Amino acid sequence: MDARSATQDAVSVAGSDTSTKARLQLPASCEPPQPGAQRKQLVWLVFGGTGHMGRSLVKCALGHGDRVATIGRVFETTPEQMAQLQTENCLGLLCDVRDAASVARVFAQTLDEFGRVDCIANCSGYGVIGACEDQDDYEIRNQFETNFMGTFHIIQASLPYFRQQNAGRYLIFSSTSGALGVPGLGPYCASKYAVEGLVEAMLYEIDSFNVKATLVEPGLVRRDEPDANNTLPTWGHFLIKPASEPYAHATSPALHAKRMVQWLGDRQPTSAVKCAELVWQLGHCSYPPLRLLLGSYAIESIRDRLRSVTEELEDWKHLNFPVAPDAPGAERSDKENEKDDKEDKDEKDDEDMDSASPSVKEG
Repeated sequence: MDARSATQDAVSVAGSDTSTKARLQLPASCEPPQPGAQRKQLVWLVFGGTGHMGRSLVKCALGHGDRVATIGRVFETTPEQMAQLQTENCLGLLCDVRDAASVARVFAQTLDEFGRVDCIANCSGYGVIGACEDQDDYEIRNQFETNFMGTFHIIQASLPYFRQQNAGRYLIFSSTSGALGVPGLGPYCASKYAVEGLVEAMLYEIDSFNVKATLVEPGLVRRDEPDANNTLPTWGHFLIKPASEPYAHATSPALHAKRMVQWLGDRQPTSAVKCAELVWQLGHCSYPPLRLLLGSYAIESIRDRLRSVTEELEDWKHLNFPVAPDAPGAERSDKENEKDDKEDKDEKDDEDMDSASPSVKEG
């Protein structure tokens, strides 16, 4: 099933001011959970559960009666804050996904609390907005350690368990930046490209163990939880780095991402609440897609990029694929090539004869 149709068939995740009476629903081909039907209570482990996308997913899963371990980031959340989230169905923990031991610890704590884990969502992420040349080793490594190695640590800690129980699901939040090259987000895009390659390759390896994985690619998601105490920064997982002199002029392509952030503010077109509902359905559906694109920006930008790649392939494929022998005009092309080869040979023979002839002096 293609991710584009999945998103379009799910009504539209853009605009939270419209009525939600028309239920958001994944396509029937996924066999999503049906309203009013009995379903298994799942145990979720949500990394980045204190970010605006992760928090929406945690609230959605709890609202549907599932059990959730929500994992906050150690450098922005205190143990006391996570303890306040503790209920019969919710466990609040802290973790640094860059540290494999920290990830393994919260996975074990979730098993101890709930007895099993059915679905793991990784909503954690970090990016630096700035030109590629302006970003130093620390900033680039931090993005890869969080986005790529964080995902890798989660998989390493949980996959043996999923294999043993012959069931499990990964919902890995990538980004439209995992399919595009966005000026001003070069290393962040590179880290998301790496995540996409890792998960897609792994999916083939684990399918026989009944373990599924989906890359969730949201586009420009706004925080729209009805929460009066919402103190999360709008672009909290990004650091905007001042541009160096060569990239500082107002129309510099390297400032594209910064201009976009400043222009949008908190008016991102895609609803986090509606995205969370669809991601929750991914956890319960029978046939999840490899990719789920969320929002019109994600659909349009990635479709345009794929169209550009296809056009470029068509423009240059003649360099690698000779005309088939039985294709119309193939015989004529062969004769023309033979004629060209003969002319090239005659021209070379003439040059050789000229170089071998003695020079003639004028009288």
